[in-house]
Amino acid sequence: MKKNIKTFIIEILGTIIGALIMAFAVSQFLLPNELSSGGFSGIATITYYLFNIPVGTVILALNIPLFIMSVFKIGRNFFIKSLIGTACLSVFIDVLEKLPPLTEDKFLACIYGGIIIGIGTGIILKSNSSTGGSDLLTHMIKKYNSKIEMGNSLVFIDITIVTLNVIFLKKIEIGLYSAIAIYLMGKMIDIIFEGINLTKLLIIISDKNEEIAKKIGAEIKRGTTGLYGKGMYKQDKKLILICATGRRDFANVKQLVLKIDPNAFLIVTNSREVLGYGFKT
Repeated sequence: MKKNIKTFIIEILGTIIGALIMAFAVSQFLLPNELSSGGFSGIATITYYLFNIPVGTVILALNIPLFIMSVFKIGRNFFIKSLIGTACLSVFIDVLEKLPPLTEDKFLACIYGGIIIGIGTGIILKSNSSTGGSDLLTHMIKKYNSKIEMGNSLVFIDITIVTLNVIFLKKIEIGLYSAIAIYLMGKMIDIIFEGINLTKLLIIISDKNEEIAKKIGAEIKRGTTGLYGKGMYKQDKKLILICATGRRDFANVKQLVLKIDPNAFLIVTNSREVLGYGFKT
């Protein structure tokens, strides 16, 4: 019970910190340059420039009916954290937008705005929370129709809102720059979840697999796994080595394999995550 409470408190703190980071990105980079990151903040940007209504106030107003509809659908803990995240984001934006923007260069704004808002969003998602808006809306859509992909829903919503920004503000460059910001935001979310320590996965097919496996273990201190396979062209059975390695060791493993057997067949791919001895645990 104590562990669950501690986790819940940590996730709330993560939600507040993530909301503050997102608010900083919106108020200091995107909003002053009429740019949008999609979602309800994109709608709020339109109303800000058309009617001079504070962005945070609009975000909060748009989310109220959404929260009322979702209260029995998304679980109590998620509901509480999302409510806190939405309120904090709205308040932080309205406070921070009173400060002078850090840049009025749209290109710099879309780059830094997209990166920073991606960091904030990633922290919030890591905390199993949300700031309402399109994230909460896609959760609701998924609850009512499980066949709809959440990723596709988010993309469709963001594209629609950015298109509305272009139509109402009558500047095509807003859509172009906003697309860059949304792309960078997505990349930063991926980095937050997957980390920057990408792992290479090597599949090695050679007549000298026994020697290669021993050398990799002895010289590079990496383990290998042997799986038996069958070449369908010649119908011969072969031992196939699989080796997961960090980017530092990748070049050494590759060089060692080709030194032992210049005719070795190598397949190299990126691995999203590796768990176990020698890697993340």
